[in-house]
Amino acid sequence: MARLAYLGLGILAVAVFLALGIWQVERRAWKLDLIDRVEARVHAAPAAAPGPADWPSVSRDRDEYRHVRVTGHFLDSPETRVLAVTELGGGDWVLAPFLTDRGFVVLVNRGFLPTGDGRPAEPSAAPPGDETEITGLLRLSEPGGAFLRANDPGADRWYSRDVAAIAAARGLHDIAPYFIDADADGSGWPRGGLTVIRFHNSHLVYAITWFSLAALLSGGLVLVWRAK
Repeated sequence: MARLAYLGLGILAVAVFLALGIWQVERRAWKLDLIDRVEARVHAAPAAAPGPADWPSVSRDRDEYRHVRVTGHFLDSPETRVLAVTELGGGDWVLAPFLTDRGFVVLVNRGFLPTGDGRPAEPSAAPPGDETEITGLLRLSEPGGAFLRANDPGADRWYSRDVAAIAAARGLHDIAPYFIDADADGSGWPRGGLTVIRFHNSHLVYAITWFSLAALLSGGLVLVWRAK
């Protein structure tokens, strides 16, 4: 009876391992489809950024990294520096509020500004009032801060691009729930076009692990069943 009980538990464990392996295969298919969709968004011609009527339905799966455009002008309001590490080293993202000709405000990440020896003496400022068109990638808000480093609006220290918190600190209203990573424009610093698009995709490794465990346990169960 004890052997039968162990065999029953083993068969249940094999079923669980197989289910987990199948789930990882399905997750891998979903992730590869997401990567393909994001690649298509990034390289598509820029389309109008979502307006207020579309904000409730903006989602990470459907909208993140969409190539968008807005027309309007930068507001005469302080820019926000957010700690950043890029392929160019350490520094800050420079976020500036932009009033669109459709009446809403969106934060534009104008690009990366290095610190230390690489920092330019006079980085270009966003020209308030000048009509301009911005193109870039739609990014969703990053609330709270970074790992073990919370945003501190009172001290004006920012570790993530938290749209709602930055808007509250700067007194901005009618602001989009996303920001735009501006495309590179060749105008110097801050430097745009440095968005890193990376998706963690280890689902195949996980699937192989679960299927391997199922196979090993199945072999063990066969040996137990055959044992006298």
